Amino acid sequence: MRRFLHPPGQLWRVSRLGEAGAWRCGSLAAAASCLGGKSMEEAPVPELGERGSSLPPAKKPRLLLEAKREKRAGLPEEGKGRYVPPPKKRNPGVSFNEVHFAETSYYFEGGLRKVRPYYFDFQNYCKGRWVGKSLLHVFDTEFRAQPLEYYQAAAKAGRLRLNEQPVRDLNVILKNNDFLRNTVHRHEPPVTAQTIEFLEENDEVVVVNKPSSLPVHPCGRFRHNTVIFILGKEHNLKELHTVHRLDRLTSGVLMFAKSAEASKRIDEQVRQRQLEKEYVCRVVGEFPENEVICEEPIMVVSYKVGVCRVDPKGKVCKTVFQRLSYNGKTSVVKCYPYTGRTHQIRVHLQFLGHPIVNDPIYNTDAWGPEKGKGGNLNKTDEELLRALLEEHLSKQSLSILDIAEEDLKPITEDNVQESPGNCVKPRQATLVNVNSGSTEALKDVSESETSVCSQDLVPQVQMCRTESGEMCSAEQPDDKDPLCAECKVVRPDPSPKDLVMYLHALRYKGAEFEYCSQMPDWAQDDWEET
Repeated sequence: MRRFLHPPGQLWRVSRLGEAGAWRCGSLAAAASCLGGKSMEEAPVPELGERGSSLPPAKKPRLLLEAKREKRAGLPEEGKGRYVPPPKKRNPGVSFNEVHFAETSYYFEGGLRKVRPYYFDFQNYCKGRWVGKSLLHVFDTEFRAQPLEYYQAAAKAGRLRLNEQPVRDLNVILKNNDFLRNTVHRHEPPVTAQTIEFLEENDEVVVVNKPSSLPVHPCGRFRHNTVIFILGKEHNLKELHTVHRLDRLTSGVLMFAKSAEASKRIDEQVRQRQLEKEYVCRVVGEFPENEVICEEPIMVVSYKVGVCRVDPKGKVCKTVFQRLSYNGKTSVVKCYPYTGRTHQIRVHLQFLGHPIVNDPIYNTDAWGPEKGKGGNLNKTDEELLRALLEEHLSKQSLSILDIAEEDLKPITEDNVQESPGNCVKPRQATLVNVNSGSTEALKDVSESETSVCSQDLVPQVQMCRTESGEMCSAEQPDDKDPLCAECKVVRPDPSPKDLVMYLHALRYKGAEFEYCSQMPDWAQDDWEET
């Protein structure tokens, strides 16, 4: 329906009638006369549909817009509830600068890079399933890594805030757009003190040889002990864009873009499968001399724990393998992944019966007598996760995995939407979703930990200024936090073998570039395991 003025001062209506598409015109005054001579103010003119049928009068657009704005803003109905401010616009990208780098500092001990504990804020908007429930109920049902007494003490200490106001009563009912902030005393695991070797740096990219044990970017309990933060803090390289990723225990060629334009250009090459990646690994047993092609589909068992397996319902993938050497016990193999599924090389090697020698996930007895060879696994996904937990508990090696009791939940239709590719696991209880999962399979948790999805959080930090005006962390090296359970625990440092996996990204090649690193020591022909 169209309305316009013709002649001036007289409102006309043009409506389309019938399937033939004829147009019908008439003034509103004429339409009013059809209603018994009543004026427009006395009797509204019925709307005409496509076939001339009457339709109910449309709601005023302005009122609809106002109602939608109020709903989005969380405004209470007249005389009801509390005010919830509208959500703030989020930064579409994640970048780090001097403020983030100044949160804390490093120190080195026993060949390890360590981070001094610091205070840190986790922030999150109320999830849909929390609306109408009390904050106490949410803590009790979804964040059981800490007892309710902890959250009550944290509230009394002013560490829990709702819409930037201190939470005085955990029985408060959550509403849509409620903004939650939780201040924690954060501890990070140590990583190798090995320096990061630069392979290339120009106006567009930075290419490094990543040491084992270092995550690429903040994830899990790791934040400052990551490649992104070390490059920013020690080499003044800020706002780098991740082009591709490597598992925490995988070493080798790692590329960052210095600008969004360069990142998009390389990312397009990735999508078009124009990049070549070459890895080298050391596997169990005598690998076949001839080229081996594995095209078994892979599915994720748990995003949180970072476990995958071959399954017909999984995603299509392809890896080509070529043996380089065999020393009577283990083989050195080159790997050419044509797709980029999570843990693709590791899962395919396990399926072929030649897992990586020191793979803490795919070369364990948790997979059964044959360790997953041929996809033979007479266990449910939950049984597999529990077996992995029990094995690493017995070895006291949970620091290698992101496994805790609350993580033992395989992917289902109920939680798959809560499983993005990148998760953050703080060391202390935070306002997070225990059903969340990880992209990166970037793991490391203890029994007192839970997780938060980085896509749902905007990390902040409580900072202070010295008399000279410099930014510094609010935490001092010898300070102990009275609410922090981790401050009361003395954890042994990881052994060198826990910081290395025999999988190395050897080469990364595109249409306009090619970057290579040297072969690692464990890939040499004369290497012997000690």
